[in-house]
Amino acid sequence: MPYDVIAFGEAMVRLAPPHFQRLEQARTLDVEIGGAELNTAAALARLGRRVAWVSRLPNNALGRLIANRVREIGVADPFIQMSEEGRCGLYFLEFGAAPRPSAILYDRRDSAMAHLRRGLFDWPAILDQARWLHISGITAALSPGAAEVVEEALDAAQQARVKVSFDLNYRSQLWSREKAAAVLARLLPKVELLIASEADAEHLFGITGEDFTEVAEEWVARFGVKIVAGTRREAPLVWRNRFAAVGYSAGKTVESEWYDVEIVDRLGAGDALAAGLLHGLLDNDLKKAIHYGAALGALKHTVPGDLPWLTRDEIEAALQGPNLRIRR
Repeated sequence: MPYDVIAFGEAMVRLAPPHFQRLEQARTLDVEIGGAELNTAAALARLGRRVAWVSRLPNNALGRLIANRVREIGVADPFIQMSEEGRCGLYFLEFGAAPRPSAILYDRRDSAMAHLRRGLFDWPAILDQARWLHISGITAALSPGAAEVVEEALDAAQQARVKVSFDLNYRSQLWSREKAAAVLARLLPKVELLIASEADAEHLFGITGEDFTEVAEEWVARFGVKIVAGTRREAPLVWRNRFAAVGYSAGKTVESEWYDVEIVDRLGAGDALAAGLLHGLLDNDLKKAIHYGAALGALKHTVPGDLPWLTRDEIEAALQGPNLRIRR
């Protein structure tokens, strides 16, 4: 079956105390699931795109919990492997309120995805008839073996002439700046679309500029990527932001309108933005990509959990401008 997008990455179970409690206070925990690439795949599925997720899950109840949620949100699952190696990664989320920021505690070491090694996935078969492959730097950071499998997937995509979308997603808790820069420098020349913050550009590679366009031009010059995209965010309070998207390709910069966002849950907003970008680029339309990316990213802030439980009608309505009247 042909797919618009194949997404490859890890998903974890998310545990969060309710009502802004600290973990030390908690007597109950709300359960969600999330992972950068899966979140993007889910948003694309909600837009009506054909999308599949590639991953390894532990062959136990937590692995089945994730697999069930993947199917529930409409993402195809034929490339999920259930493994006897490794465990299910967890992360704990404490919701903050100004002046205390939200905080995440990871418990993901020795996960099933950290046990990756070359040859586990038949990438030529997986990518057959696919149009895009979407991966993030988080996957490469899980272990040396995982980084090798990411490179294996990117090489297979080049062979199959499948375009690659790569969300840099640098996580200092997973790897050092030096290690990340060394691995990413090998991967980025194989990438068509790079999603990256200006802060990560400077921190990892010393790339700076007067504005987004100058930074994007340096990404293109140094690594040969074709498209660079990112977010604009103004954050006066933990639960109130302004959000927008910006992209660059072939000497042209495109910016979206700004969205005023009242935040319910900001986890997964960047992944939703990535889905909007791919949705537009599947139609070879950078302007559409940036505007859908901004709308999806803004809307995701309003949905509890990492996954974007949104409808296409809601996304299309957001593109028409704000309308906060109750739907009846």
